[in-house]
Amino acid sequence: MKFVLPGAATATALALVLGVNSAQAADDLVLGFLTARSGPYVSLSNTNEAAVQMAVDEVNKAGGVNGKRIRIVTFDTAGDPKQAATGVRQFANDNGALAVIGPFSSSEVRTAFPVGERSGIAVMSNSSSAPGLTKGFSYAFRNTVDEGKAIDAVMASLKDKKLPMATGAIAYATDDTVSKSVGAKVAPELFKTYGVELKGSVDFQFAAFDLSPQVSRLKGMAPDVIGIGAPPEGAINLSREMKRQGLKARVIGGTTIADPELPKRMEGAGEGLTIGTTFFHDVNDRTRAFTKEFGERTRAAGLNRHEPNQMDASAYDIVLIYAEAMKRANVSGDKAGLEKERTAIRDQVTALKKFPALEGEISFVNGDSVKPIYVLEVKGAAWSLFDTRKPD
Repeated sequence: MKFVLPGAATATALALVLGVNSAQAADDLVLGFLTARSGPYVSLSNTNEAAVQMAVDEVNKAGGVNGKRIRIVTFDTAGDPKQAATGVRQFANDNGALAVIGPFSSSEVRTAFPVGERSGIAVMSNSSSAPGLTKGFSYAFRNTVDEGKAIDAVMASLKDKKLPMATGAIAYATDDTVSKSVGAKVAPELFKTYGVELKGSVDFQFAAFDLSPQVSRLKGMAPDVIGIGAPPEGAINLSREMKRQGLKARVIGGTTIADPELPKRMEGAGEGLTIGTTFFHDVNDRTRAFTKEFGERTRAAGLNRHEPNQMDASAYDIVLIYAEAMKRANVSGDKAGLEKERTAIRDQVTALKKFPALEGEISFVNGDSVKPIYVLEVKGAAWSLFDTRKPD
Protein backbone atom coordinates (compact mmCIF):
# COMPACT_ATOMS: atom_id res chain seq x y z
CA MET A 1 0.00 0.00 0.00
CA LYS A 2 1.40 3.46 -0.94
CA PHE A 3 0.74 6.66 0.96
CA VAL A 4 1.26 9.92 -0.95
CA LEU A 5 1.53 13.19 0.93
CA PRO A 6 0.02 16.39 -0.56
CA GLY A 7 2.60 18.63 -2.21
CA ALA A 8 2.96 21.08 0.67
CA ALA A 9 3.17 18.34 3.24
CA THR A 10 5.74 16.49 1.13
CA ALA A 11 7.92 19.59 0.95
CA THR A 12 7.61 20.13 4.69
CA ALA A 13 8.48 16.52 5.49
CA LEU A 14 11.47 16.58 3.15
CA ALA A 15 12.70 19.81 4.71
CA LEU A 16 12.44 18.28 8.16
CA VAL A 17 14.38 15.20 7.09
CA LEU A 18 17.07 17.30 5.43
CA GLY A 19 17.18 19.55 8.44
CA VAL A 20 17.80 16.64 10.79
CA ASN A 21 20.44 15.19 8.50
CA SER A 22 22.16 18.57 8.14
CA ALA A 23 22.13 19.08 11.89
CA GLN A 24 23.57 15.63 12.45
CA ALA A 25 26.26 16.21 9.83
CA ALA A 26 27.16 19.57 11.36
CA ASP A 27 27.64 17.86 14.71
CA ASP A 28 29.90 15.09 13.34
CA LEU A 29 33.62 14.74 13.98
CA VAL A 30 35.14 15.11 10.52
CA LEU A 31 38.22 13.24 9.28
CA GLY A 32 39.65 13.99 5.84
CA PHE A 33 40.70 11.06 3.68
CA LEU A 34 43.17 11.49 0.82
CA THR A 35 42.53 8.52 -1.43
CA ALA A 36 44.21 7.51 -4.71
CA ARG A 37 41.79 5.91 -7.16
CA SER A 38 44.41 5.89 -9.92
CA GLY A 39 48.19 6.17 -10.28
CA PRO A 40 51.14 3.74 -10.06
CA TYR A 41 49.93 2.08 -6.85
CA VAL A 42 46.24 1.82 -7.72
CA SER A 43 46.20 -1.97 -7.26
CA LEU A 44 47.15 -1.38 -3.63
CA SER A 45 45.19 1.81 -2.95
CA ASN A 46 41.78 1.39 -4.62
CA THR A 47 40.31 -0.64 -1.74
CA ASN A 48 41.50 1.58 1.11
CA GLU A 49 38.17 3.42 1.22
CA ALA A 50 36.34 0.19 2.06
CA ALA A 51 38.65 -0.37 5.03
CA VAL A 52 38.26 3.21 6.25
CA GLN A 53 34.48 2.96 6.14
CA MET A 54 34.59 -0.36 8.02
CA ALA A 55 36.41 1.34 10.89
CA VAL A 56 34.08 4.36 10.86
CA ASP A 57 31.02 2.10 10.97
CA GLU A 58 32.55 0.12 13.83
CA VAL A 59 33.28 3.23 15.91
CA ASN A 60 29.88 4.82 15.23
CA LYS A 61 28.02 1.57 15.99
CA ALA A 62 29.75 1.51 19.38
CA GLY A 63 28.50 5.00 20.18
CA GLY A 64 30.97 7.18 18.32
CA VAL A 65 33.55 9.36 20.06
CA ASN A 66 32.49 11.45 23.03
CA GLY A 67 28.88 10.88 21.98
CA LYS A 68 29.43 12.08 18.39
CA ARG A 69 29.67 10.27 15.09
CA ILE A 70 32.76 10.22 12.89
CA ARG A 71 32.23 11.33 9.31
CA ILE A 72 34.70 10.96 6.43
CA VAL A 73 35.25 13.63 3.76
CA THR A 74 37.12 12.22 0.76
CA PHE A 75 39.50 13.86 -1.72
CA ASP A 76 40.88 11.88 -4.67
CA THR A 77 44.52 12.82 -5.37
CA ALA A 78 44.89 10.41 -8.33
CA GLY A 79 48.37 9.80 -6.93
CA ASP A 80 49.41 13.38 -7.80
CA PRO A 81 51.59 15.12 -5.14
CA LYS A 82 50.17 18.54 -6.03
CA GLN A 83 46.64 17.26 -5.51
CA ALA A 84 47.64 15.77 -2.15
CA ALA A 85 48.73 19.23 -0.99
CA THR A 86 45.48 20.73 -2.31
CA GLY A 87 43.46 18.11 -0.47
CA VAL A 88 45.09 18.88 2.90
CA ARG A 89 44.40 22.59 2.42
CA GLN A 90 40.77 21.85 1.57
CA PHE A 91 40.30 19.67 4.64
CA ALA A 92 41.94 22.25 6.93
CA ASN A 93 40.36 25.40 5.52
CA ASP A 94 36.99 24.35 4.07
CA ASN A 95 35.83 21.06 5.60
CA GLY A 96 36.60 21.63 9.27
CA ALA A 97 38.48 18.32 9.47
CA LEU A 98 40.10 17.40 12.76
CA ALA A 99 42.80 15.21 11.19
CA VAL A 100 43.74 13.65 7.84
CA ILE A 101 44.04 10.01 6.74
CA GLY A 102 46.57 9.57 3.92
CA PRO A 103 48.01 10.36 1.47
CA PHE A 104 49.15 7.06 0.01
CA SER A 105 52.58 7.41 -1.61
CA SER A 106 55.87 8.87 -0.45
CA SER A 107 55.78 11.34 -3.35
CA GLU A 108 52.44 12.67 -2.10
CA VAL A 109 53.65 12.74 1.50
CA ARG A 110 56.53 15.04 0.55
CA THR A 111 54.01 17.74 -0.40
CA ALA A 112 51.21 16.94 2.08
CA PHE A 113 53.27 16.95 5.29
CA PRO A 114 54.49 20.56 4.93
CA VAL A 115 50.93 21.76 4.29
CA GLY A 116 49.68 19.85 7.33
CA GLU A 117 52.43 21.40 9.45
CA ARG A 118 51.57 24.94 8.34
CA SER A 119 47.85 24.28 8.84
CA GLY A 120 48.31 22.70 12.26
CA ILE A 121 46.49 19.47 11.36
CA ALA A 122 47.71 15.88 11.80
CA VAL A 123 48.32 14.04 8.52
CA MET A 124 48.87 10.27 8.78
CA SER A 125 49.84 8.20 5.74
CA ASN A 126 48.73 4.59 5.50
CA SER A 127 51.42 3.57 3.00
CA SER A 128 54.38 5.95 2.52
CA SER A 129 57.56 4.03 3.33
CA ALA A 130 60.56 6.00 2.06
CA PRO A 131 62.84 6.51 5.08
CA GLY A 132 62.94 9.75 7.03
CA LEU A 133 59.89 11.58 5.67
CA THR A 134 58.46 12.56 9.09
CA LYS A 135 61.73 14.16 10.22
CA GLY A 136 61.36 17.81 11.18
CA PHE A 137 57.55 17.72 11.42
CA SER A 138 55.34 17.58 14.50
CA TYR A 139 51.96 17.01 12.76
CA ALA A 140 53.27 14.32 10.36
CA PHE A 141 52.63 10.62 11.06
CA ARG A 142 52.89 7.35 9.16
CA ASN A 143 51.12 4.19 10.24
CA THR A 144 53.68 2.24 8.25
CA VAL A 145 57.21 0.99 8.66
CA ASP A 146 59.81 2.35 6.30
CA GLU A 147 61.35 0.12 3.67
CA GLY A 148 64.60 -0.10 5.59
CA LYS A 149 62.86 -1.79 8.53
CA ALA A 150 60.70 -4.01 6.32
CA ILE A 151 63.59 -5.33 4.24
CA ASP A 152 65.84 -5.57 7.31
CA ALA A 153 63.25 -7.94 8.81
CA VAL A 154 63.45 -10.09 5.67
CA MET A 155 67.24 -10.26 5.74
CA ALA A 156 67.30 -11.00 9.47
CA SER A 157 64.90 -13.90 8.89
CA LEU A 158 67.01 -15.28 6.01
CA LYS A 159 70.09 -15.09 8.21
CA ASP A 160 68.36 -16.78 11.14
CA LYS A 161 67.23 -19.62 8.86
CA LYS A 162 70.73 -19.88 7.33
CA LEU A 163 69.49 -19.45 3.77
CA PRO A 164 71.85 -18.43 0.91
CA MET A 165 72.61 -14.69 0.92
CA ALA A 166 76.35 -14.43 0.29
CA THR A 167 75.90 -12.43 -2.91
CA GLY A 168 73.23 -9.99 -4.03
CA ALA A 169 72.03 -7.67 -6.78
CA ILE A 170 69.46 -4.88 -6.94
CA ALA A 171 66.66 -4.08 -9.41
CA TYR A 172 64.63 -0.90 -9.01
CA ALA A 173 62.35 1.62 -10.69
CA THR A 174 63.94 5.05 -11.00
CA ASP A 175 60.75 7.07 -11.51
CA ASP A 176 59.09 6.32 -8.17
CA THR A 177 60.30 7.96 -4.95
CA VAL A 178 60.25 4.98 -2.61
CA SER A 179 61.41 2.48 -5.27
CA LYS A 180 64.41 4.65 -6.08
CA SER A 181 65.16 5.03 -2.38
CA VAL A 182 65.18 1.24 -1.97
CA GLY A 183 67.45 0.68 -4.96
CA ALA A 184 69.89 3.50 -4.45
CA LYS A 185 70.17 3.59 -0.67
CA VAL A 186 68.19 1.12 1.45
CA ALA A 187 69.18 -2.17 -0.21
CA PRO A 188 72.90 -1.35 -0.64
CA GLU A 189 73.19 -0.32 3.00
CA LEU A 190 71.40 -3.45 4.23
CA PHE A 191 73.54 -5.69 2.01
CA LYS A 192 76.60 -4.13 3.60
CA THR A 193 75.18 -4.60 7.11
CA TYR A 194 74.51 -8.29 6.51
CA GLY A 195 77.78 -8.97 4.69
CA VAL A 196 76.12 -9.56 1.31
CA GLU A 197 78.51 -8.95 -1.59
CA LEU A 198 76.79 -6.56 -4.01
CA LYS A 199 77.39 -7.79 -7.56
CA GLY A 200 75.63 -4.87 -9.27
CA SER A 201 72.28 -3.24 -9.96
CA VAL A 202 69.84 -2.65 -12.80
CA ASP A 203 67.13 -0.03 -13.14
CA PHE A 204 63.96 0.48 -15.18
CA GLN A 205 60.83 2.60 -15.50
CA PHE A 206 57.99 1.33 -13.28
CA ALA A 207 55.68 0.94 -16.30
CA ALA A 208 58.28 -1.00 -18.32
CA PHE A 209 56.96 -4.34 -19.53
CA ASP A 210 60.03 -5.81 -21.22
CA LEU A 211 62.75 -6.38 -18.61
CA SER A 212 64.70 -8.96 -20.62
CA PRO A 213 67.89 -6.80 -20.85
CA GLN A 214 67.87 -6.17 -17.10
CA VAL A 215 67.30 -9.83 -16.22
CA SER A 216 70.02 -10.90 -18.64
CA ARG A 217 72.45 -8.67 -16.76
CA LEU A 218 71.24 -10.01 -13.41
CA LYS A 219 71.72 -13.55 -14.65
CA GLY A 220 75.35 -12.78 -15.41
CA MET A 221 75.82 -11.62 -11.81
CA ALA A 222 74.48 -14.96 -10.44
CA PRO A 223 73.27 -13.49 -7.11
CA ASP A 224 71.77 -15.44 -4.22
CA VAL A 225 69.27 -12.64 -3.52
CA ILE A 226 67.87 -9.75 -5.56
CA GLY A 227 66.58 -6.71 -3.70
CA ILE A 228 63.69 -5.09 -5.54
CA GLY A 229 62.36 -1.56 -5.30
CA ALA A 230 59.22 -1.26 -7.43
CA PRO A 231 55.43 -1.20 -7.43
CA PRO A 232 53.73 -4.63 -7.77
CA GLU A 233 53.74 -4.52 -11.58
CA GLY A 234 57.53 -4.20 -11.58
CA ALA A 235 57.90 -7.25 -9.37
CA ILE A 236 55.52 -9.22 -11.60
CA ASN A 237 57.38 -8.37 -14.81
CA LEU A 238 60.77 -9.03 -13.22
CA SER A 239 59.73 -12.42 -11.83
CA ARG A 240 58.12 -13.54 -15.09
CA GLU A 241 61.25 -12.66 -17.04
CA MET A 242 63.46 -14.38 -14.46
CA LYS A 243 61.43 -17.55 -14.91
CA ARG A 244 61.65 -17.27 -18.70
CA GLN A 245 65.43 -16.89 -18.59
CA GLY A 246 65.91 -19.53 -15.90
CA LEU A 247 67.37 -17.17 -13.30
CA LYS A 248 66.93 -18.74 -9.88
CA ALA A 249 67.52 -16.24 -7.09
CA ARG A 250 65.40 -15.21 -4.12
CA VAL A 251 63.79 -11.82 -4.77
CA ILE A 252 63.34 -9.83 -1.58
CA GLY A 253 61.38 -6.63 -1.02
CA GLY A 254 59.25 -4.63 1.32
CA THR A 255 55.90 -2.96 1.52
CA THR A 256 55.82 -1.62 -2.06
CA ILE A 257 54.95 -5.09 -3.32
CA ALA A 258 52.75 -6.20 -0.41
CA ASP A 259 49.85 -7.05 -2.72
CA PRO A 260 47.82 -10.04 -1.43
CA GLU A 261 47.14 -11.12 -5.01
CA LEU A 262 50.73 -10.77 -6.20
CA PRO A 263 51.49 -14.54 -6.22
CA LYS A 264 48.42 -15.22 -8.39
CA ARG A 265 49.21 -12.32 -10.68
CA MET A 266 52.70 -13.72 -11.27
CA GLU A 267 51.12 -16.78 -12.91
CA GLY A 268 53.57 -19.34 -11.58
CA ALA A 269 56.62 -17.07 -11.41
CA GLY A 270 58.05 -15.61 -8.21
CA GLU A 271 58.29 -18.78 -6.14
CA GLY A 272 60.32 -17.95 -3.03
CA LEU A 273 59.84 -14.17 -3.31
CA THR A 274 60.04 -12.85 0.26
CA ILE A 275 58.77 -9.54 1.66
CA GLY A 276 58.29 -7.67 4.91
CA THR A 277 54.80 -6.35 5.59
CA THR A 278 52.73 -5.19 8.56
CA PHE A 279 49.59 -7.25 7.94
CA PHE A 280 48.80 -10.88 7.27
CA HIS A 281 45.21 -12.05 7.05
CA ASP A 282 45.69 -15.31 8.96
CA VAL A 283 47.40 -14.13 12.15
CA ASN A 284 44.45 -14.41 14.56
CA ASP A 285 40.65 -14.39 14.82
CA ARG A 286 40.50 -10.61 14.54
CA THR A 287 42.47 -10.48 11.28
CA ARG A 288 40.40 -13.33 9.86
CA ALA A 289 37.12 -11.59 10.77
CA PHE A 290 38.38 -8.34 9.24
CA THR A 291 39.37 -10.18 6.07
CA LYS A 292 35.93 -11.82 5.79
CA GLU A 293 33.99 -8.56 6.15
CA PHE A 294 36.42 -6.71 3.88
CA GLY A 295 35.78 -9.29 1.16
CA GLU A 296 32.03 -8.94 1.53
CA ARG A 297 32.23 -5.16 1.23
CA THR A 298 34.57 -5.08 -1.76
CA ARG A 299 32.43 -7.60 -3.62
CA ALA A 300 29.32 -5.53 -2.93
CA ALA A 301 31.15 -2.44 -4.20
CA GLY A 302 32.20 -4.21 -7.40
CA LEU A 303 35.92 -3.96 -6.66
CA ASN A 304 38.32 -6.49 -8.17
CA ARG A 305 40.33 -7.36 -5.05
CA HIS A 306 38.65 -8.98 -2.06
CA GLU A 307 41.57 -9.74 0.24
CA PRO A 308 42.95 -6.85 2.32
CA ASN A 309 46.54 -5.71 2.04
CA GLN A 310 48.64 -3.93 4.64
CA MET A 311 47.56 -0.52 3.30
CA ASP A 312 43.91 -1.44 3.88
CA ALA A 313 44.68 -2.63 7.41
CA SER A 314 46.74 0.50 8.07
CA ALA A 315 43.93 2.82 6.89
CA TYR A 316 41.47 0.93 9.10
CA ASP A 317 43.77 1.30 12.09
CA ILE A 318 44.35 5.01 11.46
CA VAL A 319 40.63 5.62 12.00
CA LEU A 320 40.80 3.71 15.30
CA ILE A 321 43.96 5.58 16.32
CA TYR A 322 42.36 8.96 15.63
CA ALA A 323 39.20 7.87 17.45
CA GLU A 324 41.26 6.94 20.51
CA ALA A 325 43.20 10.22 20.32
CA MET A 326 39.96 12.23 20.04
CA LYS A 327 38.49 10.35 22.98
CA ARG A 328 41.53 11.00 25.18
CA ALA A 329 41.59 14.67 24.14
CA ASN A 330 37.85 14.99 24.84
CA VAL A 331 37.33 16.49 21.39
CA SER A 332 33.97 18.14 20.67
CA GLY A 333 34.40 19.26 17.06
CA ASP A 334 33.34 22.80 18.00
CA LYS A 335 34.62 25.07 15.22
CA ALA A 336 35.59 27.76 17.74
CA GLY A 337 38.13 25.37 19.26
CA LEU A 338 39.19 23.59 16.08
CA GLU A 339 42.81 24.74 16.18
CA LYS A 340 43.33 23.59 19.77
CA GLU A 341 41.56 20.28 19.21
CA ARG A 342 43.68 19.49 16.15
CA THR A 343 46.81 20.04 18.22
CA ALA A 344 45.41 17.97 21.08
CA ILE A 345 44.83 15.07 18.66
CA ARG A 346 48.42 15.37 17.47
CA ASP A 347 49.68 15.29 21.06
CA GLN A 348 47.63 12.20 21.93
CA VAL A 349 48.81 10.31 18.83
CA THR A 350 52.41 11.20 19.68
CA ALA A 351 51.95 9.80 23.18
CA LEU A 352 50.20 6.61 22.06
CA LYS A 353 51.93 3.43 23.26
CA LYS A 354 51.07 -0.19 22.48
CA PHE A 355 47.62 0.61 21.09
CA PRO A 356 45.80 -2.73 20.47
CA ALA A 357 45.26 -2.33 16.72
CA LEU A 358 44.30 -4.83 14.04
CA GLU A 359 47.90 -5.06 12.84
CA GLY A 360 49.27 -5.63 16.34
CA GLU A 361 50.33 -3.29 19.14
CA ILE A 362 51.19 0.15 17.73
CA SER A 363 53.29 2.95 19.23
CA PHE A 364 54.69 6.08 17.61
CA VAL A 365 58.32 7.20 17.65
CA ASN A 366 59.30 10.40 15.81
CA GLY A 367 56.06 10.28 13.83
CA ASP A 368 56.48 6.71 12.55
CA SER A 369 54.60 3.73 13.92
CA VAL A 370 56.39 0.88 15.65
CA LYS A 371 54.62 -2.46 15.17
CA PRO A 372 55.24 -6.11 14.23
CA ILE A 373 56.57 -7.02 10.79
CA TYR A 374 55.33 -10.21 9.14
CA VAL A 375 57.79 -11.81 6.73
CA LEU A 376 55.87 -13.52 3.93
CA GLU A 377 57.09 -15.94 1.25
CA VAL A 378 55.47 -17.01 -2.03
CA LYS A 379 54.82 -20.76 -1.90
CA GLY A 380 52.55 -22.52 -4.37
CA ALA A 381 51.15 -19.28 -5.84
CA ALA A 382 50.12 -17.97 -2.40
CA TRP A 383 51.63 -16.01 0.47
CA SER A 384 52.72 -18.04 3.49
CA LEU A 385 53.96 -16.77 6.85
CA PHE A 386 57.73 -17.14 6.84
CA ASP A 387 58.52 -15.35 10.11
CA THR A 388 57.23 -12.72 12.56
CA ARG A 389 59.58 -10.00 13.80
CA LYS A 390 58.57 -8.18 16.97
CA PRO A 391 59.29 -4.43 17.12
CA ASP A 392 62.34 -3.17 19.01
